[in-house]
Amino acid sequence: MQWRRIHRWLGLWAGALALLAGITGLILAFFPVRDTWRAVQAEPGLPVAILAQRAAQRIPGIEEIRRLPSGDVVVYSFDGGQARASRVDPASGQALGDYRASAVERWVRNLHRSFMLDDPGRLGAAGVALAMLLLTLSGTLMLARRLGGWRHLVFGKVRGTPAQRIHGVSGRVLALILALSSLTALYMSATTFSLIQADSAVEPDAVSVPGEQPDRAVEALPLLQALSVDGLRKLNFPAPDDPEDVWRVATDAGDGWIDRRSGRVLLWQPASAARVIYDWVYALHTGQGLWAWALVLGLAGLCLPLFWISGFLIWRQGRGRVPRLTDNSPARRADMLIFVASEGGATWGFAKALHDALARNGHRVHTAPLEQFQVPESARQVFILAATYGDGQAPAHAAGALDRIADQAAAGVPVSVLGFGDRQFPAFCGYAEALDLALRAAGWPRTLPLECIHQQSAQQFDRWGAALSGALGEALALGYVPCVPATLALDLAERQDYAGGPDGPATILRFRWPDSGPVARLLGRGMPRFKAGDLVGIVPPGSPVPRYYSLASGFRDGFLEICVRRMPGGVCSGFLYGLKPGDRVQAFIKPNPGFILDASRHPVVLIGAGTGVAPLAGFIRGNVRKAPMFLYFGARNPDQDFYFGAAIRRWLDEGRLSALHTAFSRIKDGGGYVQDALRRDADRLRTLIGAGAVLRICGSRPMAAGVAEALNEILAPLGLDVRKLREGGRYAEDVF
Repeated sequence: MQWRRIHRWLGLWAGALALLAGITGLILAFFPVRDTWRAVQAEPGLPVAILAQRAAQRIPGIEEIRRLPSGDVVVYSFDGGQARASRVDPASGQALGDYRASAVERWVRNLHRSFMLDDPGRLGAAGVALAMLLLTLSGTLMLARRLGGWRHLVFGKVRGTPAQRIHGVSGRVLALILALSSLTALYMSATTFSLIQADSAVEPDAVSVPGEQPDRAVEALPLLQALSVDGLRKLNFPAPDDPEDVWRVATDAGDGWIDRRSGRVLLWQPASAARVIYDWVYALHTGQGLWAWALVLGLAGLCLPLFWISGFLIWRQGRGRVPRLTDNSPARRADMLIFVASEGGATWGFAKALHDALARNGHRVHTAPLEQFQVPESARQVFILAATYGDGQAPAHAAGALDRIADQAAAGVPVSVLGFGDRQFPAFCGYAEALDLALRAAGWPRTLPLECIHQQSAQQFDRWGAALSGALGEALALGYVPCVPATLALDLAERQDYAGGPDGPATILRFRWPDSGPVARLLGRGMPRFKAGDLVGIVPPGSPVPRYYSLASGFRDGFLEICVRRMPGGVCSGFLYGLKPGDRVQAFIKPNPGFILDASRHPVVLIGAGTGVAPLAGFIRGNVRKAPMFLYFGARNPDQDFYFGAAIRRWLDEGRLSALHTAFSRIKDGGGYVQDALRRDADRLRTLIGAGAVLRICGSRPMAAGVAEALNEILAPLGLDVRKLREGGRYAEDVF
């Protein structure tokens, strides 16, 4: 549980320096690619002796030949009192021009390695590398938990806000590269401070034996004839004025010393394991000699700003959601206690609404984070509002709350738990359930049973508040007002009405949005992109609380379509049902990433009832590639509530829908309910699901429960059930 705290604080405090290291690393990754592209390569297998002969014939005063990691050959010479470094053509030995290391490259490398602070800066850079390694490890662990386990880490779908999705996806892409870059940086830092030896070899004192015999020509030296330029690092010529000086050659395989007169190899020293390891570490960290890997490092560096900014936004959004409590009584004098566990901060908004409602009724209320769980003698009621993180985990700040609760003896004060989560995650409200079980096991009573709220539903919270009012015997006006994003105007273009049966009439509303122009769209002020299955929030006149409706269309369709049933006393449904073409509403898009249907080669099984067919109709409408798609639809009467019926039959003829199975519960021989249609087609369903089909279910909560029960029966012979499909990302619900 502590990994999230480590990740959060390292990301905030070390993130800026890591960002600097990443940006400078991105710039440095450009140079190996540039150098490789412009390098003049030697022909494969060219002997070092021939290269040295060609260069010596063309360049007077030659002292050293170096082959750079890019493949370029540089000759260092001293002639006429002038030291020179020249790039040469290995095929002829001809100088191609002066060689100068880039001053910009040196400056950026110094900034990258030590932040321009020499040894203290190098220690700081090593600290940043360690922080990046811990960030990578903690982030990978957190993402695996959020996705439901390690098996979903690579291909599991990252859900959440746009910032969370960007951070999760970019982190998944960068994890291995960042970990490798951090480890190699730490290794190189250790060699800089002699904690690890970069080369265990010691250069010997090899000398030529003086004599009258003249120097042997370079092309006649056997070792240099046997060595290829492909593995050359450098070749040092013997000094003309030092008769004891020797030829020295350094290659990837090792180093050799050659007598200048006889051509005999005085010593051959194979490359040590320490040097080989360092060479690979250096190449992996810098991309030198590995231009394709340098491109990968450059792309990783390009993603780092996005990675850091999205992480900062997640932290900022979480802090921004925590409201200020202006009337928070001390715990020792409070009769009502509220404890909150919230990963992103949204749960605090519900806690404040409950806090304010109880305070208005004259209670002394104390609200605090769950890790401060302590029940004083003054308490009469305790409420825990707990969000679930990832695979049933506690929010970071509440990591030790379960142990704290288990260590306290039950005081006889009722403790009620209210959970918050998203049904698209496998462990929906799993942490709240764990809290409730721990409290009951410890003997704490409760006023209300555990309630779980899906996607921060204000309506569900109001219903829970009504139940609490009855249990406490006092009227509570919770008055929770969610934070509504900026809205856009939608104009009703057309409507299609249905009788709808005993539950009330319904209508399909098709909206269009005014063209905001290219400038507004560029600035993010136009209609946002959306997909079928996302949600539209409608803010009805006179109410601050938006209502959400599943979208039956996508942005590319050019319109926004929903299906609305007029509910008795419904503020928003009554408002929408009363609209006429040309009327305008204020709305915003709320992404529903756990439910939308991405492109897939696998079959798709759609199951819906009543107005719940709306997003399923949007999926079929968007199936322009005519992937296998099967719809199971339940309603009461085909003459009253077969919503999108004409369009569905047309899509069936066009091949966008492979098969349609209906069940109408209020007509003779109508087929019962949608789960009955599933059981009648059990063999086909087993075949489709066995072949990897994904399922989307939309409708009322009782309908979804009946569908899950039927599918569990159908899939039992395959060893599958709804839970396993959900954990595998193949099963998602949108229920109301």
